[in-house]
Amino acid sequence: MDEEQKQLSNPPRSRLRLYKLMTLTVLFLALFFSLGAFGLEATSSSKFCSSCHEMQPEYYTWKASSHSEVDCVNCHTEPGIKQTAKDKVDLIVKAVKKNYNESAAPIRMPKEIPDSACEKCHNVNQREFTVSGDIIIPHDKHKDKDIECIQCHNGVVHGEIADRKMTYQTDYGKWDSKTGAMAMSDLKFTSPDMDTCIDCHKARKVTTECSACHSTGMVPKSHIKEDFKLKTHGKQAVEELEECHQCHKDMSTESLEGYDEVSVLTSFLNEEKPQSTQKNHFDYARDNTFCQDCHNKRPASHDSKFFGNHGSVANKNQESCQACHDVKKSSNPGENQVNCSSCHPSKHSQKQNWKVNHPISLDGVKKPSETCYTCHVEKSCKTCHK
Repeated sequence: MDEEQKQLSNPPRSRLRLYKLMTLTVLFLALFFSLGAFGLEATSSSKFCSSCHEMQPEYYTWKASSHSEVDCVNCHTEPGIKQTAKDKVDLIVKAVKKNYNESAAPIRMPKEIPDSACEKCHNVNQREFTVSGDIIIPHDKHKDKDIECIQCHNGVVHGEIADRKMTYQTDYGKWDSKTGAMAMSDLKFTSPDMDTCIDCHKARKVTTECSACHSTGMVPKSHIKEDFKLKTHGKQAVEELEECHQCHKDMSTESLEGYDEVSVLTSFLNEEKPQSTQKNHFDYARDNTFCQDCHNKRPASHDSKFFGNHGSVANKNQESCQACHDVKKSSNPGENQVNCSSCHPSKHSQKQNWKVNHPISLDGVKKPSETCYTCHVEKSCKTCHK
């Protein structure tokens, strides 16, 4: 009996080895899966992406975007454990082997973000309008026509910085949170613009009527007031010309230059502060053909008596005259616009080559002097040359 008990209390060595092996195996697997889980979590963080120097532009634009609470992997990694593991391995290998001197070219995604990534959070079948409340966007109809999300929303997270030439290797050092916010502040690169909608509708022969996309007339409250058109709109333009330009630039049949803000790219590349434009609301009223429709009509104040007094009125406030008249430009054929030169033409017509035929050389002479008045009548010359 004692011998039998002794045999039971002392298991053979082979069994002890098996226990040790099983224990080590369990510990190894626990360690393996712990490290794997830690590595999976670490590489799933957006901060892991930012640790790579070349990803600074993408990281800081993402941080300033409306999707800053959505980690990069939620959009850039396809679902599935097998695919996720493969993406992680590829990412780490690229990070280790990356040679930063290969090229200065900007990063390009190998493939577009699929609709399935967007639909993790957004239900396109119930998304009928944007946050403004005025724009009607039936997402389900676009989905039925195989219009992918990325075709309209391609700049929502990164502001199309690669297309804007802001992600070259030589510019990585310029990126920080302020630069990212600045790049994402330009709405024409982060939100779908009307030009995209109009071009797409025209190509597919879909209506381009305002009522197809807008639920209201989109007329600002200030424009509804009775005195806005004839009295107050000019005063508002003094302080809010940039806001006026946002809507009315598309109403001009001629291109407008000098009124747009300096682009983010220009500010990004040039450290020096760009010179501000000298154009004002008077210039805008004359340059925009939409404004010309009214400003080319003769005002009630310009009656028969005004013709004889207009010189003294202009001398008091010539700038206001420039809202309709270009005092330094001759009238172009076909334009219903009266300029100073319409009634006060220059006597020194360029067609006559008067400078060439002048008996005294006029090289370097830009205005009349006492020498001129030895032959010319000073009073006549000074009607123009003041």
